[in-house]
Amino acid sequence: MLAGLCAYLDTVFNQRQVPMLLAELERLPSGVIPVAAAAEIRRLAAMVMEGQHRYLWFCGD
Repeated sequence: MLAGLCAYLDTVFNQRQVPMLLAELERLPSGVIPVAAAAEIRRLAAMVMEGQHRYLWFCGD
């Protein structure tokens, strides 16, 4: 899932994709993503999982 992220394009994950994204995030070696950024991704992912028709958007440059 992380391979689908592009710094220049928007990327959207739906409710079914978020658990896979989080699993990949946990497998990354420490230091690849700043701790604060990983915490924010987890927080936003939890919001997506709480309801229906919610998406996790990564906005590119």
